[in-house]
Amino acid sequence: MSAAAHGAAPALDSAGVERVEAAVRALNGIILGKERQLRLCLACLLARGHLLIEDIPGVGKTTLAHALARTLGLTYQRIQFTSDLLPADITGVSVFDAETGQFRFHRGPVFSQVVLADEVNRATPKAQSALLEAMEEHQVTSDGQTYPMSEPFFVIATQNPMYQVGTFPLPESQLDRFLMRIELGYPEAALERQLLLGSDRRDLLVVLEPALTPQQLLRLQGEVPRVHASDALLDYVQAIARYTRQASEFEAGLSPRAVIGLLRAAQAWALMHAHPGVLPEDVQAVLPSVVGHRLAPREASRFRDAGQIGQHVLETVPVP
Repeated sequence: MSAAAHGAAPALDSAGVERVEAAVRALNGIILGKERQLRLCLACLLARGHLLIEDIPGVGKTTLAHALARTLGLTYQRIQFTSDLLPADITGVSVFDAETGQFRFHRGPVFSQVVLADEVNRATPKAQSALLEAMEEHQVTSDGQTYPMSEPFFVIATQNPMYQVGTFPLPESQLDRFLMRIELGYPEAALERQLLLGSDRRDLLVVLEPALTPQQLLRLQGEVPRVHASDALLDYVQAIARYTRQASEFEAGLSPRAVIGLLRAAQAWALMHAHPGVLPEDVQAVLPSVVGHRLAPREASRFRDAGQIGQHVLETVPVP
C-alpha cells in the first residue's frame, strides 16, 4: 500500500488555503466565469501534472497561461507551434565556441517554469515529441549531457479542435503525458459584456500581482502526496481503472500512470479545499478532466465529448 494510504497528513492549513483562494480570485479577475476550469488548472499544477486546453482560437487559452504564471510568480515562455517548428527550437541547440574550441548548449524556451505550447497540434509529431522528455523527466538531454528543468515546471499546451485546417493529431503517448485536459468555451452573455466594456486583458496582466511565491508553491506540491487516501478510496480508484480496462466501450483502459495521476489530482483537489483526506467527491471532481482524453471510444458517435466519457464512467462505477 502506498504512503498516501497510510501516512495521513494534516490538511492544508488556513493560510495555505487562503493563498490558493487568493490565486483563484486573481485568475477570476482575468478569465471571467471559468472558476471551475481555473481550479482544475491549479489542481493540475499542485499535482505536478501538465495541462492540455482544447478549444477554438480566441477564448482565452493563452491569456490563462500567462495569468497563471504571473499569479504564481513564475517565469514564463510561449512557444508557437507551427508546421516548420524543429525540436531544437524547443529544447535548444549546441553551438561551437571558437574561443574555447568546444560546443556550448544554448537553452531553448522550454527552460522556463511555465511553458505555453501554443497550438501544439499544428506542429509535426517530431516537434511534438521534443516535449516528451521535459514533461516526463523534467530534463533535456543534448549531445549526451543532461540539463535539468527549473522547478516548479508546468507545461500548458493549447490545441485546436481536430476539424480545423492544418492540425496533426497528438499521439496517445503524448496525450498520456497530460494529467488533465479542459475546455474554456464561450463566456456567458453578461460576462462577455464585461469583456466588451472593461479593460483589455493584456493591460490587466501587466498589473497582476503574485498570490503565491515559487517556494510556497513547491511546498504545497510536496504536501499533495501526503494527503490521506483510505483503503476504501483506493478501492474506488482501482474500480474505476478496472472498469475502463474491461469495458467494451473503450479501445483501451487507463494506464497505471493515468491511475496514479487520478489519485494525485484528487489529493490536490482535497488539499485545495482543506479536506482532512481524499473524498469520493474529490475523485469525481477531477475525473472527467483526467480520463476524457485518455479513453478512446470504440464507436466515435457513442460520446459527444470527453466530458460525456467521464460522466459515463462516474455513473457506471459505484462508490464503495
